[in-house]
This record gives sequence, C-alpha cells and structure tokens, in this order.
Amino acid sequence: MVPELVAKLAAAGYEIAIQSCAGAGALISDDAFQVAGAEISDNPFPGAVLAVSVQPLADANRAALDPGATTISFYPVGSLAADLELRRAQRLTTFGMEYVPRISRAQSMDALSSQSLVAGYRGAIVAAGRLRQFFPLSMTAAGTVRPAQVVVLGAGVAGLEAIATCRRLGAVVKGYDVRVAAAEEIRSMGASAINLGLPSLDGAGGYAREMTPERAARQQELLAPYVAAADALITTAAVPGRQAPLLVTTEMVAAMAPGSVVVDLAAEQGGNVAGAVPGEVVQVDCASGNGTVALWGGANVPSQMPNPASRLYAQNVFNVIMLMTRNGAFVPDFDDEVVAGMCVTRNGEVLRQ
Repeated sequence: MVPELVAKLAAAGYEIAIQSCAGAGALISDDAFQVAGAEISDNPFPGAVLAVSVQPLADANRAALDPGATTISFYPVGSLAADLELRRAQRLTTFGMEYVPRISRAQSMDALSSQSLVAGYRGAIVAAGRLRQFFPLSMTAAGTVRPAQVVVLGAGVAGLEAIATCRRLGAVVKGYDVRVAAAEEIRSMGASAINLGLPSLDGAGGYAREMTPERAARQQELLAPYVAAADALITTAAVPGRQAPLLVTTEMVAAMAPGSVVVDLAAEQGGNVAGAVPGEVVQVDCASGNGTVALWGGANVPSQMPNPASRLYAQNVFNVIMLMTRNGAFVPDFDDEVVAGMCVTRNGEVLRQ
C-alpha cells in the first residue's frame, strides 16, 4: 500500500493499520503512512477483517488473523499446499492477485500485467547496463558507433515494455512471439517482427499454448541466426502457474559474440534460456573460444524497481478492495466473476489447487 491510497481507503470508511517499516523497501516511511491516516503497528493482524500483502503472509502473521478473516496477495497455489491446508482449517478467505480474470473491466486490477510492465523495463535497463557498448547510433567526428542489435522473445506486457525501452535507448530491436497476432504490437513499438513461418499458438486469456517438442526444436533452429546476430537478447515468455518454455539452448547462446548479454526474465519459472539461474549471472563460453556471454537470470525482478512496482501494485489492490466494498464495509460479492475468479479458499474449502 502507498500513502495516497491509504487516504482514499480511509475516505471509503476503512480503518488502516500498517506493519512497521512495511514501506521501507519502496522508500516510504512510517511517518508518510501516519500522515495519510494509518496507524503503525508491529502486529496489525489480530482483529483485522482484511490483510493485504505482496507475497502470502508468513506463518506467524497468518496465524495471528482471526478465523474468517480475508487476505489479498499473490498466492501461487502450486507451491503452497501446506499453507492452503492451514488456511482451510482457519477458515480464511484467500484472494490471489494473479487470478484476476483477463477481462476488460478487470484491467485496472491486473497485477500480473502491472508487475510485468516493471519487469520488462528493468530487463531492458539490465541489458543496456551490462552490454559494454552503446545502445544508440552515434555519429561523431571520430567516427560512427553502430547501434546495438537487440532481440526480444515474447511480446506480452513485459516483452513489449522491453522492446519500447530498448527503442527509446536507441537500439535496433527485433521481436518474436509464437502468437502471430503479436507481430502488429511488436511493430507498433518500433521494432521489426521476426516471422519464422510457423503456425500461431494462440491460447486462452491472451496467453500462448504450450509447444510440442517438435515445434520447440524447429523454432529454436529458426531462431538461432537471429540470436547469434544479437548483441543483447531479452526473453520474457511465461504463463502463470506453468513451466516457462525453453526457447534458447546453450549452443544458441554460445554462438553469440563475446561480450553479448542475455537477460532471462522467466528464470524463476524454469527459464527461457538453458542454464539461466535466478538471481545469478552465468558466464557462457563462446563457441569461438574467445570470450563469454553473460546470462542474467531474473529473480523477483519487479522488486528491483520497488517504488513504481509498489505504487502500481497498490493501485491494483485498491481497485480490488473497492470492487468488494459496499457502504464502507468489505463485503465481497461472490457472484461477481472477478471476485469468484480470484478466490482460493473460503468457508473452510479450497476452491483452487
């Protein structure tokens, strides 16, 4: 949460308690929350009707909630089996921000998109910072410096933001997505769309369908020359709750020029690039034997831009709370498709696994 939205929640009838130092990572002080009307507490959980966080509450904080209380956070059910059972026993109502339906009226609540925007921007900045050459074309009396060649794989929110940011920095950018319709969006950002001549893999909710092993191998073969010619490669292909598709092999990375940079924003979901390790930079030996390529694996990438990430996420959560507010009280309407779609546990039942 951020101070300006605390004030709006207070105006809507809520009493707000903020855990001490909750905003420190985003450079927001306790004093700023107090000025906005919040109480600061070391343990704000007992008696709370609603607890809001980014990640699921730690065990001690969850246990401090009264039976029947509600939580709103990201909640990846696949990795939280034990916590799910504890919430069921405690009769907590759990809403997962990643399960906001991808429909028009829910766009302002879509935290996956807002955080992907931050990740895409950060990915482009990492690539520019690690590449030891200019992104833009520079013409000087001493000669001409050619622009960097950047390839972005995946043209969802993160990929399009990475493309747009690299273009703003002056790089020549090519983009690819398995969904053929994404080519128009890639071009709208000023990049060239790579056409491999493969069938489109459009899936539900705007995401891509999973590839067969044969399709994946053929795609890697066709992408290889584009990757080899790139100074920087940014990969962004991921679907919530699924293993990220392997788009780039170690051999493809090794074919890049010494000093090239690869940024894998999907490293935490298994990685789009073979050998990517979340939170680490792996040096991949070039096939030429003359140097290495830096492979940067993203780990909680939005947190590396804490202030904008927090403000965007807070607005998403605020919009969710307002959807569930009636006459100054928190009263979710479970007949609403957004509310129902987000709900993970309720009344002692697990609704999503």
